[in-house]
Amino acid sequence: MRLIRVAAATLNQTPLDWDGNAANILGALADARAAHVSILCLPELCISGYGCEDAFLSPGTLRQAERVLAEVVPQTHGLIACFGLPVLYQKAAYNACALAVDGKLVGLVAKRTLAGEGIHYEPRWFTPWPAGTRALIRLAGATVPLGDLYFECSGVRIGFEICEDAWTAQRRGAELALEAVDVILNPSASHFAFGKHEIRRRLVLEGSRAFGVSYLYANLLGNEAGRAIYDGDALIASGGEIVASSRRFSFKSRELTSALLDIDLLRVRRGWPSTVARTPEHVAHECVLADFPFPALLPEATPAGPEPEPWAAHLKEEEFARAIALGLFDYARKSRSRGFVVSLSGGADSAAVASLVFLMTRFALADLGLQGLTAALQLDGVGTEKELTSALLTTVYQATDNSSSATRNAAAAVANAIGAHHLELEVETLVQGYVSLIEQAIGRKLEWSRDDLALQNVQARTRAPSVWLLANLKSALLLSTSNRSEAAVGYATMDGDTAGGLAPIAGIDKVFVRKWLLWLEQRGPVSVGPLPALSAVNAQAPTAELRPPSATQTDEADLMPYEVLDAIERSVVRDKRSPRETWLVLRAEFARYPQAELRTWLERFFRLWSRNQWKRERYAPSFHLDDESLDPKTWCRFPILSGGFERELAELDELGK
Repeated sequence: MRLIRVAAATLNQTPLDWDGNAANILGALADARAAHVSILCLPELCISGYGCEDAFLSPGTLRQAERVLAEVVPQTHGLIACFGLPVLYQKAAYNACALAVDGKLVGLVAKRTLAGEGIHYEPRWFTPWPAGTRALIRLAGATVPLGDLYFECSGVRIGFEICEDAWTAQRRGAELALEAVDVILNPSASHFAFGKHEIRRRLVLEGSRAFGVSYLYANLLGNEAGRAIYDGDALIASGGEIVASSRRFSFKSRELTSALLDIDLLRVRRGWPSTVARTPEHVAHECVLADFPFPALLPEATPAGPEPEPWAAHLKEEEFARAIALGLFDYARKSRSRGFVVSLSGGADSAAVASLVFLMTRFALADLGLQGLTAALQLDGVGTEKELTSALLTTVYQATDNSSSATRNAAAAVANAIGAHHLELEVETLVQGYVSLIEQAIGRKLEWSRDDLALQNVQARTRAPSVWLLANLKSALLLSTSNRSEAAVGYATMDGDTAGGLAPIAGIDKVFVRKWLLWLEQRGPVSVGPLPALSAVNAQAPTAELRPPSATQTDEADLMPYEVLDAIERSVVRDKRSPRETWLVLRAEFARYPQAELRTWLERFFRLWSRNQWKRERYAPSFHLDDESLDPKTWCRFPILSGGFERELAELDELGK
């Protein structure tokens, strides 16, 4: 029996925050030492931060990363720990992990499979390490091997799969199994997406079973660089069983997850790697030897295993609430904003955004306490939990003659229920001032029959300066309330309802927003409960309220049913289907609608999609929540000017209307 204690740490890092990142790393080392851990896995690129973007191309970034490595390695006395950082070798930069053993740097493994899909652009900055190659590198005052390596520390063999290395068909772990590795470390920067936790769990489980190893998976935590949210998700598996896992969406700067492993027992159970013949294609890994004083440990009672997350019954709703709440907290903290301002219209989108700020305060309080939360967000004069949301969130209802009492009352009810500081502004005089100014300039009256779009937009744009002014006065972050469905077709007023520094729900469709609000009204997150005041919002049909009340304006009458809009967007953006292919999908999925209407809606989508790319280019940054993002800077690129699918739409005539 040979027992060792291992751990995976989740860290909330920030790109290029050398001192803050180093402090988190040193804190994790101290936590591991206090927990009598011998092997510690830290996340990918934890020294520099994962989201450094083109700063990875700067020699200064690489030099600073090396300096921090030199600072943290001596603090590993009594530990085996890995540190992710960018490394320059010859004329190329590599995404690497350095292994330190008992205060000394012993070698580095470089990532072979770079993430280049979705929000990931690693091939822009890094070179994939060529399989089967090794070199020597001078780094942090030591000359050490770099490349396809594994490490033997006083008889315990350790190898690496660095994030994407484990997500490919030809996993690096299969090669390490042939070297009889005992422990595989997976330092990762795997951003949150709906349902991704289960995929990671299977990846770790299968890796530990198939390779006959103990597997340590350490992910980043929090909103690291602005768009991607990391849920933490540290996992430890051994021989095909999860033996420890972290809680996700923690508001703490770091969390440690540890387990006690029996190395000898795992070797007995795996057996097969020693009998597998090496093929000519086998990539040999060089062994780096290092001495390490593993402490003698006594057995513990066999744990029952990690408990399932308590909110699995409503997983997507809970994940949405917790991911956005954590994203908002870190965005405010790292941008040094002192709270939030939301233009609360009484509709679904703004109610969702305001409610998410409220949930942020509840979750953060549970993790950090009142003192920790107010210190993190630099809030002054907050002495009680009751004062917290009011200090953090200002909501504003801005009425014109086209605003209804229903939306005014709904906005007030939601603001009161969540404890926001709520204001009501009458902006009709300002709107009429702009209208009169232009009427005088062009020499005629503006009329709804002739100037509908302009008269709608001026109302939305008139509301923007007021909320910007409030945000500036409070040093707060103005939140835009745009959602993904409206972004797809440009159903928004630039410099109006799109005003803001962050668009928290721009990565999610309108159908889900409305479904989530109903869930929040009736059930709500575990440990928080429902918000019944949302019933005033949920009872209404979505409307911009920019036309006169007699027009009975609704969003779906202007566009199409949101369920149809979202289905078209998924077909076009996610599945890359043509208009013809999308038409066939619509006919099958929405047979309850007349085909003539479906055809009209399909054409409307493609024309609006093509015309409004310039709007999507100007949207405030949003959070990535799934693989259907419309963010042109990090996911869905489309030309600002295009042919607009004219030929493709004309070809639909062949299929009949």
